[in-house]
Amino acid sequence: MTRHASFAPVVDASTEKLILGSLPGAASLAAGRYYAHPRNQFWRLVGAVIGADLAGLPYDERLATLLRHRIGLWDVIADAERAGSLDAAIRSHAPNDLQSLVASLPALRTIGFNGGTAAKIGRAQLGTLGERYRLLTLPSSSPAHAARSFETKLATWRLLV
Repeated sequence: MTRHASFAPVVDASTEKLILGSLPGAASLAAGRYYAHPRNQFWRLVGAVIGADLAGLPYDERLATLLRHRIGLWDVIADAERAGSLDAAIRSHAPNDLQSLVASLPALRTIGFNGGTAAKIGRAQLGTLGERYRLLTLPSSSPAHAARSFETKLATWRLLV
């Protein structure tokens, strides 16, 4: 089984909201970009929340727009073994140092977990430090979770703001 690693965090000192995924999928790893799978709804969901057409922007502009809106990105898993892209296939994961990251973000108020796996792992990693923040478990933006409509997911994602 192949071992995969997450990307660097996208944050700055003004980050107020941090969205944490589990581990990039195969399309994202191949592209070297967060949420690169064409059917992943992440960019559409966050774009709808902040009122910007993120999906229509070049990748670097997407990240810059998130930061302008005080939104950061990272993953709860530093690296893990996984065949394919499904969270259910993740084995032998090593955590990212969420405690150090959140401690370095003075404006941070909200942490949103993109899906149940990210929430389960991330909440455990934060421990009691998580009590200082508003923690949200967001419906997964993954194409593997297409049974819930975009509109239903968006209603929960809007809680970020």
